[in-house]
Amino acid sequence: MLHTHGGYAVYTSTTLHYVFDLKDDDRWWCAADPGWITGHSYIVYGPLILGATSFMYEGAPNHPYPNRWWSMVEDYAITVLYTAPTAIRGLMRFGDAWPNRHDLSSLRLLGSVGEPINPEAWRWYHKVIGKERCPIMDTWWQTETGGFMITPLPVVGLKPGSATRAFPGIVVDVVNDQGASCPPGEDGKLVVKTPWPGMLRTVYGDPDRYVQQYWREYAEQGWYLAGDSARKDEDGYIWIIGRIDDVIKVSGYRLGTAELESGLVSHPRCGRIRRYRRAG
Repeated sequence: MLHTHGGYAVYTSTTLHYVFDLKDDDRWWCAADPGWITGHSYIVYGPLILGATSFMYEGAPNHPYPNRWWSMVEDYAITVLYTAPTAIRGLMRFGDAWPNRHDLSSLRLLGSVGEPINPEAWRWYHKVIGKERCPIMDTWWQTETGGFMITPLPVVGLKPGSATRAFPGIVVDVVNDQGASCPPGEDGKLVVKTPWPGMLRTVYGDPDRYVQQYWREYAEQGWYLAGDSARKDEDGYIWIIGRIDDVIKVSGYRLGTAELESGLVSHPRCGRIRRYRRAG
């Protein structure tokens, strides 16, 4: 992806400022890899532009023990933690005892990034790590977008598993193949209807692919096709299902990876399997 300095810098700093409400006395920890877009936007550029106090750690979250992250949150009084559902689920399987041995009271906000977070992991993150007092900023965005596109702000009501609504100034919708808005509860394709500062400018060295992949399907409307399937609920909240080309279609229903994963982790027999593995 090719981004340009001005728009990308404006967008990363603006979204970070408002979504995580960063203050002068915050200690921000984006526990991502600087080699991918979350690290670019929210470890390097956004925090530096805002003058934030950033905490960085290189290493595994469970080495030498599964409390590695929680001990650092305690030791360095981290106030905002932003990480991926994969990491949350990985640490969750070690149980509550590891985080519960640490004082996590410095935390005031939590964040999720990378893929849709299943409700079970969301609730564990909220209850065990956030002690039911830290809102979770579940952010949907892409390498292509440069920064958060669908995300709550700290004052928005939350629903486990939903990234809520679009960031102020961003216009998104869930539409069918003809471009009509899908009614609540109906699966469709996620599109962005208006430009934004951090948008990708092209695919480096391959402008034709840029047009074909992102703009061709809804060229008449001038909409950006995100490549994700999604649905809206009756409150207008967006629920990301998964990639358009990564679904199973059964009896007219499109089942994405997030839905299948949620079904597996919430099934009691799968829960027993996890417990047996821990015990063994």
